[in-house]
Amino acid sequence: MKPITLIVKTKSHNYPIMIGLNLISKIKTIINNNAIKFRKCLFVVDKNIPKKLVIKIKKNFRDKNIHFYFISANEKNKSQKQINKILDMLLKKNFSRKDCLVAVGGGITGDLTGFAASLFKRGLNFINIPTTLLSQVDSSVGGKTGINTKYGKNLIGSFYQPKLVISDSIFLKSLSKREIICGYGEILKHSLISNKKFFNFLNNNIKNILSLKSPYIEKAIFESCKIKKNIVEKDEQEKNLRKILNFGHTFAHAYEACLGFSKKLNHGEAVLLGMNSAINFSYMDKIINTKDFISIKKHLRNSKLPHDINKYFSSKNIDKILSFMLKDKKNNSEKVNLILLKKIGLPTINRYISKNYIKLFLKKELTN
Repeated sequence: MKPITLIVKTKSHNYPIMIGLNLISKIKTIINNNAIKFRKCLFVVDKNIPKKLVIKIKKNFRDKNIHFYFISANEKNKSQKQINKILDMLLKKNFSRKDCLVAVGGGITGDLTGFAASLFKRGLNFINIPTTLLSQVDSSVGGKTGINTKYGKNLIGSFYQPKLVISDSIFLKSLSKREIICGYGEILKHSLISNKKFFNFLNNNIKNILSLKSPYIEKAIFESCKIKKNIVEKDEQEKNLRKILNFGHTFAHAYEACLGFSKKLNHGEAVLLGMNSAINFSYMDKIINTKDFISIKKHLRNSKLPHDINKYFSSKNIDKILSFMLKDKKNNSEKVNLILLKKIGLPTINRYISKNYIKLFLKKELTN
């Protein structure tokens, strides 16, 4: 399959997203073809990336000014402490604003590296090489960067667009089934908020997508990125429309934080749980039509995707979940701003719900 290129157009600059197989074997050529010039470069690499793939990248660069820094990419390491380590390395190596930071890893690696790039001397070149399905269809598109704190997820960060995104499907072959399902959660989200035709494609081809069969997986990545690209181009700074990308995430981030960002529940699984909660809330509040509600619930059940919060929480967790929902960065009052669904392809924006009503909903969900 030939590489596909999407161009994301933002106020700061335009940048390409390249989607294809074995792109890293010619990464230097790709960078040069996109007129990204630098003297020094630091690759921030997730330790979980297979060594043979890291070697493929290294073979492109023999220069002594090319450096590699390996990190343990997990939610607890997505912190100011890790940012300081990256910045310290850039300072020690005397990087300039014309030099480059490259992320090679999933969303955590991309978020950390992108945030460090935005901070160092007020901004240096940033290239993102997402290696998980989740990061290829979500966090690598749109320029959001951030770190976690004890108060919640992604509460400190910036909008900083990369110069280039290289989504190489060769990385996906090393992922576990659990990680593939995580990425699928965001693909499903994009279909629900924007495109019923795409949802029908997913509904008919989910087995092929989850088993990474061509051309189904490439089409799923491309269509998902296209939906996010179109939204980001219209609202780069998340003033209004871009908020729909948070569908399910207010619940999801609270679920993650409630479990202390542990391995019991990773981000993609939390998003699936969060979307199911948002869909149930939409139905309880008589927002979504019954036909689409049943279609989505059937898809979640038949696909055996994680969606039942009762497997992770009980009624004793309600106050803790609610406290994290109230701290969500989309809120600007004592109410919780939820993105809900009227029908497949049509979300609602800026629907502020009282904490007592959400508490009632969670109580109902966790006693079923």
